[in-house]
Amino acid sequence: MKVLVADKFEASGLDGLRALGCEVVYEPDAKDAALADAVSRTGASVLVVRSTPVQAPVLDAGPLALVVRAGAGVNTIDVAGASARGIYVSNCPGKNAVAVAELAFGLILSLDRRIPDNVASLRAGQWNKKEFSKARGLAGQTLGLLGFGNIGQELARRAQAFGLHVVIWSRRFAADPTADLGRYGLDTNARDATVSIAASPQALVEQADIVSVHLALGPDTRGFVNADLLGRMKKGATFINTARAEVVDYDALAAAVRDRGIRVGLDVFRNEPTSATGEYRDDLLQVAGVYGTHHIGASTDQAQEAIAAETVRIVASFRETGRVPNVVNLAVRTPATHRLIVRHRDRPGVLAHVFDHLRQGDINVQETENIVFDGAQAAIARINVDRAPGDAVLAAIREGNADIISLQLVAI
Repeated sequence: MKVLVADKFEASGLDGLRALGCEVVYEPDAKDAALADAVSRTGASVLVVRSTPVQAPVLDAGPLALVVRAGAGVNTIDVAGASARGIYVSNCPGKNAVAVAELAFGLILSLDRRIPDNVASLRAGQWNKKEFSKARGLAGQTLGLLGFGNIGQELARRAQAFGLHVVIWSRRFAADPTADLGRYGLDTNARDATVSIAASPQALVEQADIVSVHLALGPDTRGFVNADLLGRMKKGATFINTARAEVVDYDALAAAVRDRGIRVGLDVFRNEPTSATGEYRDDLLQVAGVYGTHHIGASTDQAQEAIAAETVRIVASFRETGRVPNVVNLAVRTPATHRLIVRHRDRPGVLAHVFDHLRQGDINVQETENIVFDGAQAAIARINVDRAPGDAVLAAIREGNADIISLQLVAI
């Protein structure tokens, strides 16, 4: 199996892929047309990327069967295009959660104690203890989490350790607003660091001293943090975004900084450079009380080693079993309306007979599995189809092969 790695990748991951018996082609600078050429030239069946975009020309360039995003999201990959071509798309969720949570908390601490400004002043040869002694302190403040996936959970645990009250809004709690948060490793009995669920995003931002965004990017979250939400924040509150820039209306955020004194820590930005280095300007970053980092949330050695190991696990499973862990583009529900259950003797040609009559009836098979009984004398095939076979088709299947024991059709 050929694996093309088209992004910077840990040596341990490359070694792990080779240890599987894969032929690894490492071209970390391949982008756009060069990436399509690499896929075509190598004939790779697996493509591994981090931030490199994978669009239709790349998907069409060669015999790709699997694209692995060595990270948490898949927004840089044409997932719909991959689905239409029968190409698996997988990612490595949760493996960078600790790293991003650590950075988010670092931004919170930096904004409270103005650490970057302290450093800049000292480097400029200035001593200003009077100015930089002004800080609120974090203990007893309320941290509001918009989203409660792996990263939000890691941040919540760290916040409690610092004596912050934590309030959470997540769609996962919409049907269960009294969920037991203890199962996420939070201390639900702490008096000085309470944890609770907000009824709405609006209710969360109104009570939070610090709001941290941990929402995945999708059609329903693009621009989720808008002028209305930002306008409900307390004056002088802190806002952190280490998720996706597109989740936040940055023009509205700039207005909140200007009009409400909101302090901001950002790791993601509008129109970021596609390369690792380059020129970048954003007027928001010129405002006092706004700190930024270079989209480095997942960029710790620990996180990258964990992601590399998970990538190797995904490729190993695909190579050895045909199954893909963490696949993101399989149908949650197919167009199947009925299930044909065929109990049969385990003989050659039985399933071919069934499928042939379904084809003749213009009935499309959506999913199928064949379960063999102990001793391999008999089996049951469960075949999901897009419409009910008529009586004539069922009779032809039942009566046309002596190895069919019974036939049952159920609606699903």
